[in-house]
Amino acid sequence: MPAYMIVTREGPIADQEAMDTYSAMNRANAATFVAHYGIRPLAVYGAQQLLEGDGADGAIILEFPDAAKARAWYDSPEYQAALPYRMKAAPYRVLLVEGL
Repeated sequence: MPAYMIVTREGPIADQEAMDTYSAMNRANAATFVAHYGIRPLAVYGAQQLLEGDGADGAIILEFPDAAKARAWYDSPEYQAALPYRMKAAPYRVLLVEGL
């Protein structure tokens, strides 16, 4: 069953250098992430229409073959090396949701 990681940026970027480092590290590992974890970006900071609740500064939706692959990606040494830069750059919320 597919799983979706939903990432929302909850405020503005406070440290652009940290965000640039995070982005560069993920780009450098993109082929590995696709091959090993089946990651498929569905939406990356696209235009938003707020329908209910509080808005987000940005949103990303990533599809994985299943929740185990999503957790394996998130817990991977490559992603964990990049994660502190994202956490330093801006506030985020990350949800893992199993599909139907």
